[in-house]
Order: sequence, then structure tokens, then C-alpha cells
Amino acid sequence: MADHKHHSRHRGGDQGDGAGRPNGQSNGQANGHAEAPVDAPPAAETAQQAQPEARADASSELETVRDRHLRLAAEFDNYRKRVERERGESWVRAQAELAQRLLEPLDDLQRIADFDPATTNAQALHEGAEMVEKKFLRALEAAGLETIDAAGKPFDPTQHEALTTMPAESEEDDDTVAQVFRKGYRFKGVLLRPAQVVVKKLS
Repeated sequence: MADHKHHSRHRGGDQGDGAGRPNGQSNGQANGHAEAPVDAPPAAETAQQAQPEARADASSELETVRDRHLRLAAEFDNYRKRVERERGESWVRAQAELAQRLLEPLDDLQRIADFDPATTNAQALHEGAEMVEKKFLRALEAAGLETIDAAGKPFDPTQHEALTTMPAESEEDDDTVAQVFRKGYRFKGVLLRPAQVVVKKLS
């Protein structure tokens, strides 16, 4: 009887510890789970290490975009200033060309003004004034001035200003320009001032 008990204890000691686990196995091995390596860093620590690197990359990219934006803004500002300067220079050149065209008729006008009324007849003054008028008109037309031809034309409120009316003799004459008090002008198609006219109207 004693031999049987001794044998049972000896066999039980070979199979495992008091908890029923084989000798040489830890709790984790017994449960089917491998123990984590001792030197593996926790996941939270790895994430904390990655955050500064991500922030540095984002900061570098933001700085690159900012520099690109500043360069584009500076280039656009330089372009705007250059366009404004060229537009101003072009306007000055156009004004200078027009003034140059007017110099010759201005010289003629000054000569007429220097005539001595005591020794110059009215006919000569009239012819001189007509000559200056034609020269002025040619110079302005070369620059783009257009005279509005209104006499005998249908009344156009966009080009004519009716000062008064007069009776029309027929239906064909109704609403036509009978007389021009002051000429109207356009400059390259843009109305400078309308022609002041008298309009025929049927009673």
C-alpha cells in the first residue's frame, strides 16, 4: 500500500508542478501565448517618436509653399508695375505725337495773329484762318478724330443734340437734321460730343 502511494507521487512529479503544468513551461506558454520580447518598445512610445518627425515634415512643406507664394506675389507685383509704366509711357508718346502734329498749324495761327490790321485786308485774314483750320483738322484726324456728318441726315439721339425744331415740308423730311449749330466729334468711334442741330418735324 505504501509502495503504491510512493509511485503515484513520483509519477505526478514527473508530469508537472502542483498546478498541473509541465515542468519548464511558464504560465504564458501553458496558455498558448508567447511572451513579448523584453526589448520591444511599447506602441505608444513609437507613436510619440513619430509625431515630431511628422510635425517637422509638415512645417518644412508649409515653409516651401509660403516661399513659393511670396515669389509669385513679388513676380506679379513687378509685372503689374511694368505694365503700368509701359501704359504711362505709351500715353505720353501718343500725347507727344499729337502735340507735334499741332505745332505747324499753331505756327500758322501765330503768324496770322501777328498781322497788322492796318495793312491786312479781311480777305487775307479769312484765307489764313481757313488754312489754319484745315491743318488743325488734318492733324486731329490723323490722330483719330472723326467729324459727325449731321446736315440732311436722319436725327440720331445718340449722335445729335436737338436744340430746336422747324416745320418739315414733307414726310421724307420729317425727323431730319435741317441745320448744324455746332459740329460733333468722335475719337476712334468714341463720342466726344454730339452735334447740336435743328430738326425738321411735321406739324
